[in-house]
Amino acid sequence: MDDMNSSPASPGTPTPSVARYDVIDAVVGLAPDDALFAIRHTRQKISDATQNSYDLFFSPAGQGLAIRDRLRVAWYACVLSRATGLAQHYRAALARHDGDPAIDAAVAADRLDDLEPSNLKAMLAFTRKLIVKPVEGDQAQIDQLQAAGMTAADIVTLAQLIAFLSYQIRVTAGLQAMKALESQ
Repeated sequence: MDDMNSSPASPGTPTPSVARYDVIDAVVGLAPDDALFAIRHTRQKISDATQNSYDLFFSPAGQGLAIRDRLRVAWYACVLSRATGLAQHYRAALARHDGDPAIDAAVAADRLDDLEPSNLKAMLAFTRKLIVKPVEGDQAQIDQLQAAGMTAADIVTLAQLIAFLSYQIRVTAGLQAMKALESQ
């Protein structure tokens, strides 16, 4: 049975989840009293899992990839996808973690060739492949990440992050479209 539609809890039965406001709600501009907010949170487990994934990927305490690099990958994925609301969110978060103006200018303009060879440049090139032409994200791309000095664990994390971003971008775009229809 759906968490939001379950009957009153009896002893030993999990209680229904309470909808919590999250990043997607903020980016789309949903308020807890909006009908679209209620629809989105009908399956609270899914909304919670989405926010929990976000929290995991963007925790400053996360191991492996630096938070600055994770945020720059997220921002770049949103730039490539023309997801302006999410791009603004990630750009603002990156600014709180001391972004580099030269790198940020290259990312904003999608000019990866302006970057010095580094694991960041390789991560952004991998991001481009998986966002723009995912079928080209093959062993050659992984070899480039390894040649840039990335560990297997960091490559897996990067691929998972990009997959999450692709999902987040699409959910946000769908909700924005629904919100636009709602206002007509």
